[in-house]
Amino acid sequence: MTDYYETLGVARDASPEQIKKAYRKLARELHPDVAGPGAEDRFKDVSRAYEVLSNADKRRQYDLGSDPSAPGGGAGGSFGFQDIFETFFGGGQPQGPIPRARRGQDALVRLDIDLAEATFGATRELPIDTAVVCGTCQGSCCAPGTSPRTCDVCNGRGTVQRVARSFVGQVMTTQPCAACQGFGTVIPDPCVECSGEGRVRSRRTLTINVPAGVDTGTRIKLGAQGEVGPGGGSAGDLYVEIRERNHETFVRRGDDLHCTLNVPMTAAALGASLNLDTLDGEKTVDLGPGTQPGETITLKGLGVGHLHGNGRGDLKVEVQVQVPTGLDDAQEELLRSLATARGEERPEPKLVAAHPGVFSRLREKFAGRAG
Repeated sequence: MTDYYETLGVARDASPEQIKKAYRKLARELHPDVAGPGAEDRFKDVSRAYEVLSNADKRRQYDLGSDPSAPGGGAGGSFGFQDIFETFFGGGQPQGPIPRARRGQDALVRLDIDLAEATFGATRELPIDTAVVCGTCQGSCCAPGTSPRTCDVCNGRGTVQRVARSFVGQVMTTQPCAACQGFGTVIPDPCVECSGEGRVRSRRTLTINVPAGVDTGTRIKLGAQGEVGPGGGSAGDLYVEIRERNHETFVRRGDDLHCTLNVPMTAAALGASLNLDTLDGEKTVDLGPGTQPGETITLKGLGVGHLHGNGRGDLKVEVQVQVPTGLDDAQEELLRSLATARGEERPEPKLVAAHPGVFSRLREKFAGRAG
């Protein structure tokens, strides 16, 4: 028994759409008018395979071991003429003329903002160049005082019929009318302002609300604010892509802000309260006595606002201790006295053990069990 699945080049569990798609492709390639008389037998095999596999009952019989297309193999009947028509003539007759008014394209613009705007949100004026409805013809595409005229070739149908020769004889096909491009009407006097497009390019200014928490790459959608379509059709959408400028002091990581605070050695050792300029104004940073270099102080709720939710991230302040240089004699004597008082005249260097990684800790754990 012929393997119809192999003939069409599809899997045995192929869907009806996959089977139809495979048949259409092969039928176009193997049709005698295209491939010549030598492909006629192969074309018949493909048609026979599709006849069986496109019919649910016949396919079920075939999968059970019976060939419904063979003499006595099952119920008769041929596969639909509509499938042949769709294969060669583009999926059936169009339903009436094409509308002139069509939806416009979506548009994408970029908006640069600073860190403060991303943190708190902002309202911005955004100038854009886009297509708008023609003010002269109001989208009709016609010169003022005129209107479209019914196409004399297709009588307003938008399509014309042609007789084509195929393997089943002469077939009447339906195609878009070349005189009116399928619209069913022609415009004898197009609008001069828009050249019969129904739209013109213009600059306009939009007010956009930038929510707190946006970041580089965030896109804000403004519905129906994109390009107006041909023939005064509905506008597409406008997407505003955010690009955040770098800040001279703060670095953003997610919704947290990070900065570095340089403090004198004495302030780190004795402790101090220092003023720090933040996006929320001047804030106090309290250093405890003995603050170490690299220590991080967290100021809660002074980061970037959360885009999806309430609240804000934090401000992380990393402390860097400044070692004094260029000491005068009195300052140097004071430091020597401090070193003597702390017994640090001749300090002994101490190597600090590196923090073991995850795998090192696991290895030591298993080594301890083995011992």
